[in-house]
Amino acid sequence: MTGDVDGKILVGRSEKPEFLTLKLANRHGLATGATGTGKTVTLQTLAEGFSRAGVPVFAADIKGDLSGVAMKGDGVDWILKRCKEIGVEYQADEFPVVFWDLFGEQGHPVRATVTEMGPLLLARLMGLNEVQEGVLNVVFRVADENGFLLLDLKDLRAMLAFVAENAAKLTTTYGNVSPATVGAIQRALLVLENQGADKFFGEPALKITDLMQVDRSGYGTINILAADKLMGSPQLYASFLLWLLSELFEELPEVGDPDKPKLVFFFDEAHLVFDEAPKALLQKIEQVVRLIRSKGVGVYFVTQNPLDVPETVLAQLGNRVQHALRAFTPRDQKAVKAAADTFRPNPKLNTAQVITELGKGEALVSMLEGNGTPSIVERTLIAPPSGRVGPVTPQERAAILAKSPFKGTYDETLDRESAFEMLAKRAEETTPEAAPGKPAPDAPAPTEAGTASGGGWISDVLGGIFGTPSRGRMSVGEQVTRQVAREVTNQVTKAILRNVLGGRSRSTRAVSSTSTRRASGGGNDFAQIFDDFSGTGRK
Repeated sequence: MTGDVDGKILVGRSEKPEFLTLKLANRHGLATGATGTGKTVTLQTLAEGFSRAGVPVFAADIKGDLSGVAMKGDGVDWILKRCKEIGVEYQADEFPVVFWDLFGEQGHPVRATVTEMGPLLLARLMGLNEVQEGVLNVVFRVADENGFLLLDLKDLRAMLAFVAENAAKLTTTYGNVSPATVGAIQRALLVLENQGADKFFGEPALKITDLMQVDRSGYGTINILAADKLMGSPQLYASFLLWLLSELFEELPEVGDPDKPKLVFFFDEAHLVFDEAPKALLQKIEQVVRLIRSKGVGVYFVTQNPLDVPETVLAQLGNRVQHALRAFTPRDQKAVKAAADTFRPNPKLNTAQVITELGKGEALVSMLEGNGTPSIVERTLIAPPSGRVGPVTPQERAAILAKSPFKGTYDETLDRESAFEMLAKRAEETTPEAAPGKPAPDAPAPTEAGTASGGGWISDVLGGIFGTPSRGRMSVGEQVTRQVAREVTNQVTKAILRNVLGGRSRSTRAVSSTSTRRASGGGNDFAQIFDDFSGTGRK
């Protein structure tokens, strides 16, 4: 769009054009507003502006609407009208887009290893308490000290089993490691796997540099994460975005304040990042947001309510776009006041009142200017996008994926030797192999009674009563006693079945007959059989 100027992105127009200065874009930002007030269009306008300036973008596409940025705009009536209102000429454009998807269905698969995710984010992902998180840290420490690679979920499951088996030994070194706690983590891991997280953990892991591409025309690539299905697992969504932000912070070099960001990161549905986040995680988010600026990365949170973002993080967000809020409830009224108080006041505006009166496509805008001070808040008409507003079709998405520079790079899973294979190999080396057709040395041999009648557990019990071992070589006397035990087992089994099955067809008579036997001193079937074989009789 011709309204963009060198070093700036046109956001919209109030009494004057409102620009976002690229040199200050890594000071982060916030876009808030109620559903249907135009946040997605604002996000697309900003993403296009960054791309046009040669800045790569990463954004989650919650409803699929953002994907249309890959196609040339069609100049519908409302867009042409808006351009006329803000005094710019409409120019349709399309932008380089790479589609990603944690599930590998609507884009290239995105993967990370378990080690890269780390115990803190993984504990949050699985909803573990402090004790369980502590044991998970032990698992990571043991894996690291023994050289076991944690790449995918089966590696983590194998390590959990290893720690449970060696809990007594590990407790003396790392503190209490309860098998029950390990079991709770394993159950949480199963839930995580059922939600599809097993597709996220593994290799090849995403290279951060692949998100920072610029095409031949100098446009920055817009990386779009398909998140419509991912929103069904909000903890996975939030944990992935936090992992990605942490990886950017750890891998990128210090650059100070560049003329424009190296990457801009949009956190859509930002409240999911902070909901029920433990204190340690909130501190990590605050630290990363505060320090990643010097890595040349701008972070923009997109959410409905400014109260969704903790104050410590909110204080780091210099560029603000506030769409309409509705003050229907006390919490809504508090949000309106909080939003109004964060802006630099404009003597011409009652900011709190205007927030509730804004129409669709309007917003209160305050951007950093000069030496980094926020501009006076202005009521602004947001500039329309140059790309298509709305989703791409499945056929268009498939065509874009077919031309992607990363086609074939991430599409196939790599499963190299890691903790699962290494622990399995160790188990094979320490356990003698059983000969074909013979039980392993430690495996219990099947008993005759168990083989013949399926009542092996009963014969073992009766074998103990008669002083007869249930396994090993037996003398002639022992064999006779064992035969007796087997016969008793068969009779007991029949008696049990007879009582159970017979009781269903003659329940009333069974009650009266049992009472009669008890009154007359008679025994039950089991007792009678036992008396017959033992020769003791009952008095």
